[in-house]
Amino acid sequence: MDLPEKPYAKAAGPALRVAGGAPAPPVPPVRRLGGVSERPLNDEHGDNESGEPGDNDRFEEIVEAETDRDPDLAVIEAGSRTLRAQAGPPQGDGVPARPEDPEVDRALREVETELAGRWGETKLDPSLVRMEALMDILGQPQRAYPAIHITGTNGKTSTARMIEALLAAFDLRTGRYTSPHVQSVTERISLDGAPISAERFIETYRDIKPYVEMVDEREDHRMSFFEVLTGMAFAAFADAPVDVAVVEVGMGGTWDATNVVDGTVAVVTPIALDHTDRLGSTPGDIATEKAGIIKSDATVVLAQQPVDAAQVLLKHSVGVDATVAREGMEFGVVSREVAVGGQLLTLRGLGGEYEEVFLPLYGAHQAHNAAVALAAVEAFFGIGSQHARILDLDTVRRAFASVTSPGRLEVVRRSPTVVLDAAHNPAGARVTADGITEAFGFSRLIGVVGTSADKDVRGLLEAFEPIFAEIVVTRNSTPRAMDVDELAALAVEVFGSERVQVEPRLDDAIEAAITLAEEESEYAGAGVLVTGSVITVGEARLLLGRG
Repeated sequence: MDLPEKPYAKAAGPALRVAGGAPAPPVPPVRRLGGVSERPLNDEHGDNESGEPGDNDRFEEIVEAETDRDPDLAVIEAGSRTLRAQAGPPQGDGVPARPEDPEVDRALREVETELAGRWGETKLDPSLVRMEALMDILGQPQRAYPAIHITGTNGKTSTARMIEALLAAFDLRTGRYTSPHVQSVTERISLDGAPISAERFIETYRDIKPYVEMVDEREDHRMSFFEVLTGMAFAAFADAPVDVAVVEVGMGGTWDATNVVDGTVAVVTPIALDHTDRLGSTPGDIATEKAGIIKSDATVVLAQQPVDAAQVLLKHSVGVDATVAREGMEFGVVSREVAVGGQLLTLRGLGGEYEEVFLPLYGAHQAHNAAVALAAVEAFFGIGSQHARILDLDTVRRAFASVTSPGRLEVVRRSPTVVLDAAHNPAGARVTADGITEAFGFSRLIGVVGTSADKDVRGLLEAFEPIFAEIVVTRNSTPRAMDVDELAALAVEVFGSERVQVEPRLDDAIEAAITLAEEESEYAGAGVLVTGSVITVGEARLLLGRG
């Protein structure tokens, strides 16, 4: 097979230093700014007469058809008409629906099927060999633009969206690569703040497919689902072309498929225990893996971290001569207050203070994500960069006011209020619980929880126990989902049997929770929170008419 006729450009972005910055000492204290930090240090049908799924039940077909790699969440649309009607018309939020053109939809499903037939990332030994081989054949597309590379445990996607909004507000053409997706696989690759079209997604896949197959033939293992998607993103960004790419790791850092990119800015959001079977059993162990994205002479922007994680990250940064900016020291949240539709912030950045910044997202954790995003963009525009400029306050305000983050304390229905949040580990659940308590003040909150079996489910349930009056346990449509009876048994241990209801189907679980929220008139401020997994939230969004 011939090599590409026209390799991608190879103009890499310049090395970057923060103005006045100096390498961090090996083990400085991790300090909070003015006591404002609130983030914990420890940081994815028709009905028959009996009411049970029947032989011809579409929901059962969905469950049986799903893979554990990348489920096509759109199929959950079957049987969701009642909930859609209750929710009202779909809202524009940057999450794409299925293509209206039947031929395009058919072609997209073919691509999704081919991608889903590949191994998941965790099925293969950690290695960059396959990605490096693909990038070499394609002409190193990931070097055609500077990049901001993001790792961490929680907050990566929201932070990436904020960084993207800030860069776009300063007239840069952006590419954003995030995972997992909420509803459509095309969400993972964005240009200029919007997911690429289905047509462009299909075209990009077909363009690189012959070269992916070359790598498949050369190596011991075929390229994984995530590796192919990552290659597609880098190729799409080079083709656009973009001025800067915002790239979120899939898992870890050192051996993640995205780590063929050299980020001029590396961002580490809060580290907590997740994927412990792959990354390590302590925050320090996990930080060792995530530190691998910090490259020589880069600027690293660190969110608040557990002490052992901070020590690892700072030691690595010193070792590669990276410039360090730490939340609570070089930048941070000065103040925040709850506002209608979000919160009003004062942020201290690397270049000064930014007052009266409205962020249309809920929770203290999103304020901290905003501080990290601002520092990352300041670093990108820092002295020595080809984009050196002072950040204008009005532009910063406009950028943050435009940010959305689907599935992150997202309101999808009123009366009663239904909120979706993709918290899937105990640390994420704690910040979600704090955020929903602060922003909504429900007098009675019903939880709908569907989790993956490989998570710390007990820890997640314990984090939500103080805020849920009752919990409806369920499952999403993937084989990775925890068995509903096993989840119910854990829930009973945490909540007590009188507070637990079991509904194996997500649509029934949502309806049951809404009924529980509405059943007593004295609870005028009742609400529902659907959570536990990105997949659960994605399916709930479709059931409730979003996307």
